[in-house]
Amino acid sequence: MFKIAGLSLGLTMLATVAFATEEYETVIKEAVVGGETILTNADGMTLYTYDNDKPGVSNCNGGCAKKWPPLEATTEGLQEGDYSVITRKDGRLQWAYYGKPLYTWIKDKEPGQTSGDGLGGKWHVAKPDD
Repeated sequence: MFKIAGLSLGLTMLATVAFATEEYETVIKEAVVGGETILTNADGMTLYTYDNDKPGVSNCNGGCAKKWPPLEATTEGLQEGDYSVITRKDGRLQWAYYGKPLYTWIKDKEPGQTSGDGLGGKWHVAKPDD
């Protein structure tokens, strides 16, 4: 159980989607938080999408990327089912889901927190099959 602003949320890991090559392994998980299935990083931290992004293109750079760290990848051009790796403006690699770049939020301090959901009307928790 996680306590967030006085609320208790159950966090249940449902499944692990693992992507591996000879070079590395990256893990994206699904978790149930507050009755909804969401995507998380390997540490259970909530993943988000940004409305200002275009398919396969991150528009969260500079100061934005400091607040919303991209879910980094290490192998360019990888495509694993609904997941892909994109190249950011700064040349770093980032995971995307259905072409939507994935991020964490610096104010989420524990697995299961979703404090970035709805911020600015442009940030949303990433959910399977969204």
